[in-house]
Amino acid sequence: MKALDTNVLVRFLVRDDEKQAETVYRKFKQAEANKEVLFVPVLVVLETVWVLESVYEVTRQEILESIDQLLLMPILEFEVQSAIRSFVSSARENKVALSDLLIAHSAKFSGCESVITFDKRASAFGLFELLK
Repeated sequence: MKALDTNVLVRFLVRDDEKQAETVYRKFKQAEANKEVLFVPVLVVLETVWVLESVYEVTRQEILESIDQLLLMPILEFEVQSAIRSFVSSARENKVALSDLLIAHSAKFSGCESVITFDKRASAFGLFELLK
């Protein structure tokens, strides 16, 4: 199995470089035809969220919809897929930063009871614990 880097997902989603976007599309079609699965590390999802928010100024809703669509692609296997699905669901219900929510859900699915933080806004979400 091969893994994808953030820039591959970003090209696929944003299509800011048409040549690279077409290359990704062809790779995905080839993987589909060959019944190949491509791995998406949770860190790539986190970095993709950050790039879409900070560089491309993509809205929260559009980011969540994009991740939802990626999760539906049978050629993609996500690390801690359950955590990512849970992250998307909870991100629709509150205003905690997307990166913080992904960290919290990843930690939860790794068996942690909470994430210790100095971030007061994040600590309002149940999976965080404010360090005082």
